[in-house]
Amino acid sequence: MRARRCPLSAETLERADRAAAAAGTTRPVPRWRAALLRAAPALGLFAAARLTGLLVMAGWAWHIGRSPRAILARAWDSDWYMLIAEHGYGRILYWPDGAVQSDLAFFPLYPALVRAVTTVVPVTSGSAGLLISWTAAGAAAWGIYAVGERLHGRRTATLLVLLWGLLPHSIVLSMAYTEPVLTAFAAWSLYALLTRRWLWAGVLASLAGLSRPNGIAVAAAVLAVAACEVIRALGRRERVDRRIWAGAALAPVGWCGYVLSVGIRTGDPLGGYFSVQRGWTSTFDFGIGALKVVRDIVLRPALFSLLVALLIVAAAVLLFALSALEKPPPALLVYSGVLLLITVGGSGFFESKPRFLLPAFPLLLPLARAMAKARPKAAVVVTVALAGLSFAYGTYLLTLSPIAL
Repeated sequence: MRARRCPLSAETLERADRAAAAAGTTRPVPRWRAALLRAAPALGLFAAARLTGLLVMAGWAWHIGRSPRAILARAWDSDWYMLIAEHGYGRILYWPDGAVQSDLAFFPLYPALVRAVTTVVPVTSGSAGLLISWTAAGAAAWGIYAVGERLHGRRTATLLVLLWGLLPHSIVLSMAYTEPVLTAFAAWSLYALLTRRWLWAGVLASLAGLSRPNGIAVAAAVLAVAACEVIRALGRRERVDRRIWAGAALAPVGWCGYVLSVGIRTGDPLGGYFSVQRGWTSTFDFGIGALKVVRDIVLRPALFSLLVALLIVAAAVLLFALSALEKPPPALLVYSGVLLLITVGGSGFFESKPRFLLPAFPLLLPLARAMAKARPKAAVVVTVALAGLSFAYGTYLLTLSPIAL
């Protein structure tokens, strides 16, 4: 797979550095440092956006007498992850209606990282979780920039990162949640695919699969691109690079390994994990359950969070169609498509669907490209409007909304 390259691609800048070093005009700069320096403006904008959103939420939380740290570190799913980190798996809730909710529904990488940090550093699990999430959000922003820069140049890449940091649900990137971790592994795995680093792509996809249930989307992208490469090589009667086979074999190991381990633990190797998910009313029914919720939202008075969730999911479907028309690299198309399919086709927790789509950053590429071509004044107006929406809605979600995030 050959990605489109802009005049200021990473390879162009690296060649310029080497040429300058050969001429004795400058000292060679390590590739990772040069990449980080190019991404610094985008990372600064991302950090400023998230810090501002965090301060707005914290100010309102203090105003109503709530602890911002408790909201960020122990709210909703965060508490489940922290309890797993502190005590291991084994927590089960039994509800009066017969529902059974097990913590086996939560994938293990994030709580394992939390436990590792608390073992080394004298901090609480909540603080460790926030540290991991904030670090992962920064790593994800850098990976998103790297993907955008390689495909469309530095201006579009910067806007792509900024848009991702200003999504309505981007407050999640500041919480002890797993979306930042998944996005970090996904972005760098996709970048590895674009640069034909097959082993890195497979390893990072496997780690993404250990982070969240929808992390399988990263493995799907690796497998799809690898399949295209194999078919192309066989069609030309060329030898297939063994690294392609290795990357493809590694990619689904994390996700499949945890799903099988839960199945073995519950006595049903292939179906055990999915039974656990059904206890959380989470199944894949090709969108039937989601359509019923949409019907109720349209026909009856609905909570504000549900209405916004519907609008965001509809926007994601539209953006996917626009992205497909631009014929992006197959890796990005498959990754975004599988994430969208899992989100739209899954039942249960409709209000959480925008959060499930946070890792789908390639969907923002059409908007980033349009803003890059627009007049600076128009781009500023759009950015300010998105920032206001993001900060206000993020505060609402964490401090006022009556349903889970």
